[in-house]
Amino acid sequence: MLLTGLLVLIVLLLVGGAVRGWQSQPQPELGLIDGQLRICPDKPNCVSSQAGADDDIHAIAPIPSADWQALQQAIGAAGGYIVQDDGHYLHATFTSKLFRFVDDLEALRTDAEGVIHIRSASRVGYSDFGVNRKRVEALRAKF
Repeated sequence: MLLTGLLVLIVLLLVGGAVRGWQSQPQPELGLIDGQLRICPDKPNCVSSQAGADDDIHAIAPIPSADWQALQQAIGAAGGYIVQDDGHYLHATFTSKLFRFVDDLEALRTDAEGVIHIRSASRVGYSDFGVNRKRVEALRAKF
């Protein structure tokens, strides 16, 4: 009896997670505002190199290079799919394997600064358990 109840609970959690993953498919508003990446929402599931230095939750360092092609390759190698790329702005998506949650990664090449600013955010939920921060740090480590 206890085992049956536990199995039902596990199935319900898996189904609930899958439904949340399917709901994460609609793309949020992305792109630049006044030449900057959008600010992160008030949730810890987003990081941005254009967040203020005093924003401990969202701030992350930019990629210390303007090598756009290397960034494209690193995103592909990490399992990302490039949706849009105009040479200065890039939008890519990453989909989790188990529940198919989608995260959006945006990059902005700034020739004047010689860096690539980056923003990565989950489409749904509140916390991402640090997944977006780890993804950006892994990309930065390749430069």
